[in-house]
Amino acid sequence: MNSSSAKAKAEFTVQGLSCANCARELQDEIRKLEHGEDAELHYNSSRLIVNPSIDLTRVAKILKSDGASIVHTGAPGSSATRTGGLSEQMASGRAEGPQSPGQAGHEHPEQGHSHAHGHDHAGSHSHDGHGHTHTDIHGHDHGHDHSHGGHGGQLIKWLLSSAAILYIATFVLGNVLPSSGLIVLYAGAIILSGYSTFWRGLKNLLRLKFNMDTLMTVALVGAVIIGEWKEATLVAILFGLNELLEGYGMSRARKSMEALLSAAPKQAVILLGDGSTKTIPIESLNVGDIVIVRAGEKIPSDGTITEGDSAVNEAAITGESIPVSKSAGDTVFGGSVNTEGLLKVKIEKAYQDSSLSKIMHLVQEAQDTKTPTELFIDKFARYYTPAIMIIAALVVLIPPLLLGAPWMKWVYEGLAILIVGCPCALVLSSPIALVSGMTRSARIGVLVKGGIHLEQLGKINMIAFDKTGTLTEGRPAVIEEAVYDHEKFYAIAGAMEQSSLHPLAQAVVRKAEESGTVEFEQVSGLLTIPGQGIQGDIGGVRYWVGNEQLLEHVSLSEDSKQLVQSDLKRMKEAGLTIVLAADAQHVLGIAGLADQIRPESRDVITRLHQAGIEHTVMLTGDHEGTARAVAKMTGVSDWYAGLLPEQKVDKIKELAAKGSIAMVGDGINDAPALATAQLGIAMGKGTDSAVETADIVLMQDHLGKLPAAIRIARLSNRIIRWNIAISLGLKLIALLLTIPGLLTLWIAVMSDMGATIVVTLLGLTVLLGKDKDV
Repeated sequence: MNSSSAKAKAEFTVQGLSCANCARELQDEIRKLEHGEDAELHYNSSRLIVNPSIDLTRVAKILKSDGASIVHTGAPGSSATRTGGLSEQMASGRAEGPQSPGQAGHEHPEQGHSHAHGHDHAGSHSHDGHGHTHTDIHGHDHGHDHSHGGHGGQLIKWLLSSAAILYIATFVLGNVLPSSGLIVLYAGAIILSGYSTFWRGLKNLLRLKFNMDTLMTVALVGAVIIGEWKEATLVAILFGLNELLEGYGMSRARKSMEALLSAAPKQAVILLGDGSTKTIPIESLNVGDIVIVRAGEKIPSDGTITEGDSAVNEAAITGESIPVSKSAGDTVFGGSVNTEGLLKVKIEKAYQDSSLSKIMHLVQEAQDTKTPTELFIDKFARYYTPAIMIIAALVVLIPPLLLGAPWMKWVYEGLAILIVGCPCALVLSSPIALVSGMTRSARIGVLVKGGIHLEQLGKINMIAFDKTGTLTEGRPAVIEEAVYDHEKFYAIAGAMEQSSLHPLAQAVVRKAEESGTVEFEQVSGLLTIPGQGIQGDIGGVRYWVGNEQLLEHVSLSEDSKQLVQSDLKRMKEAGLTIVLAADAQHVLGIAGLADQIRPESRDVITRLHQAGIEHTVMLTGDHEGTARAVAKMTGVSDWYAGLLPEQKVDKIKELAAKGSIAMVGDGINDAPALATAQLGIAMGKGTDSAVETADIVLMQDHLGKLPAAIRIARLSNRIIRWNIAISLGLKLIALLLTIPGLLTLWIAVMSDMGATIVVTLLGLTVLLGKDKDV
């Protein structure tokens, strides 16, 4: 959402959404209201986003029709102009209606991630320093809690258990009670386990709205009418159990995501001008504030350490569990934990602009994006349920009317088809696996911005890498050297280059310091020689430092010249940049510099190929010799050198015609290519433009987690395919039993419930296992 639209949005957490298909239908109903045309109801994250001008009482009534209710709100800011009417609507009367046993008595825990701390979860909510407004909706408008937490979930379990006891009692007392007594027991079990479904289905039937509740209601009523009390009771109990398991599966996936969101700090201790401290809400932090962070506390927002030394655990941001040593001058992320000592941190970003807040926003938004597979299933489900109703009607009518078959038998078969037609398992095939996959990826520090991108990550067969800052460290280092005077080479080169800010000069100074040179001598008469390097005097002796063109100032013997030329040729052929140091008669040494390969790059490329990536490509604007050397050291399949940003885009388009390609980069020049590829992957510590453009962000400053993320994505896709096949396959088998007339109500329910259980459990398996093993 853009900022303009965000000002006209109010956000709520909804409890009791029974399924993804039901959430879609509720959203359609809400969109028919005045000011409701752009309402969004997200099943995966249990969020409702609406225009603040909408009639919230009517919204609550629509939600109540499916046993759902609003738990708390997160209006975008506390300003009355932005939340106008919401609080008043909350306080006003609520829609009334019959309340099923499964719709009462639950508590109101904070489900999902609270918006009370001022995070910008819509990506563009305005902030006025007070955070989102909260209003709890209590009273008696309680929804059936299909997330099954708190007292609501316990009540449902109690009702189902009671219904099961009554059902078992019919077998125990079958020879003792009269038929009327057994019917009372059956009816009691049906009411306890199926009343909420019956009530919703009856209202849907009156409105000619066909969904799973409608199917179950018709099946229950039909079974009772034809006297099949025993099987009608079993249908009601098993369907109630089915809903319980369905809600449990999605609830587990949501809770794993909420565990990530719990990393958000709630308060900050700021240092005041008089030396005293004050605890304030996180959203009240301002840029420039100095905060006190004690051992074990979370750093409230991105900033710079002004005082103190510690080891900081940045796992919430980068996924790396090993604490990083930090001292004065180092930057720290909000949400990371100070593990020892006391730190004073100068806040550089307000919390809503911090790295952690952006992650929170992206993670929550990611839950609500729909993949092509989900969109197809949604569209399929719109026509699937009415089609099942028609097929059931044909099964009931055709055999008796055309073949003279007995009515009761084929009415029974038609009722069984209605139960088989429930789309629950099919609708659940994708969301649980996707949310689990995104959660597990986030757990290892790979932020996937939506289910569609996770699905695409599992499909790619080519990856293109930018060189600088991605496969390499992004700064030059001495890779090779030929030292002819060990005492003088780095001492002279370091002294001459110490005042320069050029990256090559700084690399030489770092190498000189590593070689043991602690203090450099003073240089006088320092002069730049265009196209060659620099010259200066140390201790009355003139020296030169620069490229091979400086050799014109040096008088070398023939043997020395041959040795130097041989070393120069070898380094240049390796694609290295030359820095030599010399006096008037001798070359002291030659350093070959290059952008240093990241230590994990070769291993990552190997693991990517093992994970199923068929082709890895390096794109760089560097010259051919350097590109060839880096490609050889990293093991990429192919490389292209001398590319401008627009040429990288052209190359991505060319490669995309041959397969599904992802682009990995970290700089501003990579943003166009990231946007062009089927999937853009950015380094988390790269430029803002690259991170914003990318579909996936590696929160570490390396590629080490990319192969694991691809394995997670492929596992998620594989499970989704299995889920779809299982959910449709079991239904097809059950429907085929109709042909010989062998389909019974209990077989129908077991096929539907069995598919739902398998789909739920398979979706949750994505969360299992150690992340390092994926």
